[in-house]
Amino acid sequence: MKLLIPLDGSSGALRAVDYVISQMDAFKQPPTLLLLNVQWKIATGNVKLFISQETISDYYREQGMNALQAARAALDAAQLPYQYHISVGTPAESVAQYAREQGVDQIVMCRQGQGQGSLQVFLLGSVVAKVLHLADCPVLLIK
Repeated sequence: MKLLIPLDGSSGALRAVDYVISQMDAFKQPPTLLLLNVQWKIATGNVKLFISQETISDYYREQGMNALQAARAALDAAQLPYQYHISVGTPAESVAQYAREQGVDQIVMCRQGQGQGSLQVFLLGSVVAKVLHLADCPVLLIK
């Protein structure tokens, strides 16, 4: 079984990792754990005229690794193997696409990131709602 845990670096997203760790005894065989961080694409328009692609890629990688750090530490402490990936794009679409590409059996994610106000949810739309709509596999939401 493959489980995908999308992470944005928030404490809320880390609850999904904690939940998966707590449920490991329920699995007959340990699942393959895939961690995913999606970085919003910032390099549009004329940005690439002033900043090199290498600098932009380094920025995405650094931000993604920071967002994955706590989850990786928790899984390392629990001695659970995992794979991680940093993607660039829109979060919901990237999560659903990565899940399809990897043949994921279930997506485990937090119901809502910490610190998202109602205005932000209204303007950006709920990533969770979009993942629920776009995913081809079951999505388990953790409060």
